[in-house]
Amino acid sequence: MADPSWVEPMLAQGLRFPGEQAPLLSGEWVYERKLDGLRCIAVRDGARVELWSRNHLPFNKRFPKLVAALAGLPVPSFVLDGEIVAFQGDRTSFQLLQEGLTAEPVLVAFDLLHLLGRVTTGLPLGDRADLLRRTMEAAPHPGLLQSEHLDGTPSDLMHRACSSGWEGLVAKRATSLYRSGRSPDWRKLKCTARQELVIGGWSEPSGARTGFGALLVGYYDGDRFMYAGKVGTGFTDKTLKELRSRLETLAVPDPPFENPLRERGTHWVRPELVAEIAFSEWTRDGRLRHPSFQGLRPDKPARSVVREAAGPG
Repeated sequence: MADPSWVEPMLAQGLRFPGEQAPLLSGEWVYERKLDGLRCIAVRDGARVELWSRNHLPFNKRFPKLVAALAGLPVPSFVLDGEIVAFQGDRTSFQLLQEGLTAEPVLVAFDLLHLLGRVTTGLPLGDRADLLRRTMEAAPHPGLLQSEHLDGTPSDLMHRACSSGWEGLVAKRATSLYRSGRSPDWRKLKCTARQELVIGGWSEPSGARTGFGALLVGYYDGDRFMYAGKVGTGFTDKTLKELRSRLETLAVPDPPFENPLRERGTHWVRPELVAEIAFSEWTRDGRLRHPSFQGLRPDKPARSVVREAAGPG
């Protein structure tokens, strides 16, 4: 017997599709929709319900309705792994979730790590999915859902995902056990070039713009913090104002980047804030093309951010 508690989540390795699809052609894999939200570990032990981010930050105050919904399940003890999302039609929108523009966030559960006093991480994925279904089938609240396994070939499913405006797919080896940390047994396939990057500075606004002109962002290559470009779109007036205030508290005199941009009106910060950035592609000199800010990622530690292989092709 074991008490339910937070578990460091299992993470998927990136896979460029179709160029690196060879691992998916051997063995048994199941496919799920890749959701655009906040990773969440949900713990219940009787009346106690806790929501945690992937790096163990509390979510209870931010999502009280989900806490209440989990407390209403007829199963008194469990640990779920899932994603908190905001739906915009059939799509999930990280911006809506980040800006608090929806009153009805949804927790989509996709794994079960503990049930009624027993650790389930040592069971194969298929067995955990069955137990999760039994745990969730009596969910009394529309804000609690279980992720569906999708039928089809990787090519057909990727076409469906990208044409539907999804972020992509997650492929999971059907026999895989649950192991904390990044694993080749889970692979993420993205439809668009999109990833987390760390804010290392900002530029002064011009014209009628307030707050700042653009964010200067980067990623880690080992111990080196590499400059990746400026992000000047995707902000609301509220975001410009609030983010400028947060950046000023992190100000430092020298650039944190290994290869910093040199221009007037640039301010540097400690690389602590992680942002979700959408973009069209990486240029040959390692810069983002057409980047757009999607929101901050409080669930991602800055030092874990690396340059990812992205895109369906």
